[in-house]
Amino acid sequence: MAGPLICLTLTGKTLKEDVELVKKYAYCIDVVELRVDHLNEDEQLEVRKFPSMINVPCILTIRRVNDGGLFNSSEYSRTALFARALAFADPNPDKNFAYVDFEDDFCIPSLQDAALAFGVKIIRSYHCFDGPVQGFRERFIQMKKSNYEIPKIAFMPKTLSDVTNLFRECECIRDMDFIVCAMGDLGVPSRILSYKLNSYLTYVSPKECLGNMGGIGHIDPLTLTDLYNFKNLSDTTKICAVTGFPLKVTSSPLIHNAGYRANNMNRVFIPLCSTSMAESIEFAQQVGIEGMAVTVPFKADVMGLLDGIDEEVAEIGACNTVVKCEEGWYGHNTDASGFMRALSEFIGDKKLRHRKVAIIGAGGASHAVAYAIKEMGGKACIFNRTVSTAKALAEKFGFDYAPLGEESVSKLDKYADIIIQTTKVGMNSEEKSSKENNPIWFYHFKGTEYLMDIVYDPEITPVMAMAKLAGCKVCNGFPMLKYQGYRQFKYFTGVDYEGTDSE
Repeated sequence: MAGPLICLTLTGKTLKEDVELVKKYAYCIDVVELRVDHLNEDEQLEVRKFPSMINVPCILTIRRVNDGGLFNSSEYSRTALFARALAFADPNPDKNFAYVDFEDDFCIPSLQDAALAFGVKIIRSYHCFDGPVQGFRERFIQMKKSNYEIPKIAFMPKTLSDVTNLFRECECIRDMDFIVCAMGDLGVPSRILSYKLNSYLTYVSPKECLGNMGGIGHIDPLTLTDLYNFKNLSDTTKICAVTGFPLKVTSSPLIHNAGYRANNMNRVFIPLCSTSMAESIEFAQQVGIEGMAVTVPFKADVMGLLDGIDEEVAEIGACNTVVKCEEGWYGHNTDASGFMRALSEFIGDKKLRHRKVAIIGAGGASHAVAYAIKEMGGKACIFNRTVSTAKALAEKFGFDYAPLGEESVSKLDKYADIIIQTTKVGMNSEEKSSKENNPIWFYHFKGTEYLMDIVYDPEITPVMAMAKLAGCKVCNGFPMLKYQGYRQFKYFTGVDYEGTDSE
């Protein structure tokens, strides 16, 4: 078969709303799914006319609550609604539903016969929200009530290994049509790489309605087609990824996929959420991923799983880039070089002569920052809530250290020429500065400090807002992310990012 179809799930409250969404996204979708269970009750009675209101093949779905839908009336009512929607078939098949979705345990012979008589393909679906599914081929065969049905299995994985098994089992099933996906954040790769699963289609939701799907992992169609180049993915596409947890926000796919497009490369860069770096490597081996950007909390853990590391990784004690080579997985660190370039641009100097730097936090990112500050000739103090962790990092680079709290105000003031915030505190927070979202809430900015927060979402973090209000120069972490990504791009592809020398 050709690549998977893109199916836009419609969850509007009215048919008019759904029609407008179809018009908006028609150029990048192949089929739509009308979720009747999301419509207002009076609108549900009018669904028979919906196929004639659009120019895209349509799936009729009335999803029950226990299968992840909103329909909570009796099965008798649902059966009647299906019958009403399928009745009075039009001689023009384009004005009828092209598909109808019946759950595996919903067997109404009259409805099945009507669908087959009217040329409506039946999708026979099974949803599992409490764990993985195995034995896909056997289950697909068991689910089909006739040779004209398309079995569908959607499940909520508990680990990335559950998703790896999905790819392991389905990549070799090529003799039947079926639909399959893993739900939730862990399952996102099954949607982007559905061509590797041989899935008949992949589901997307309009950006306006993503919240209606309850976090099951839908991507919006523009992101799937424009960011991930879905329509051009094939078995010859080379794959890279960014892995971490919870990986709710990452701009790495945007940076790398833009570079692939600019250089006309048949590549894709995907997010790979995982609770275990070992499972990320297992997944990478299964689907053929050639390189991974490594983010929190795996930058230290990954080192024990690699076949080799470069000198920077050994010196810093953290790895954010792994590349598959003949000898196995090899580790690099691009955080330090990305940070140095971003900081140099921010302060207008490549050296830190006579400058004192306060490094807030002692986690994985702070190791690369400390290394970079040392390389640039600066003096620094590591501030961290766990003093022993701050001490260990400080002694490694010959720096000072102190607890992160009000008791260290005077020392923070001493090292506040440049303040580098390396913790996750403040991520995704646009609220006013507080103890909860600002790690140095107790510090009073004079207005002469440079403040760099390696968080980049939001664009202005609470600590940045507080510093900016005092007259300080501030910078978020996106320049660092961008420049370290440029160097990763070179490791992954052998090509400078859009002609930029990332070294």
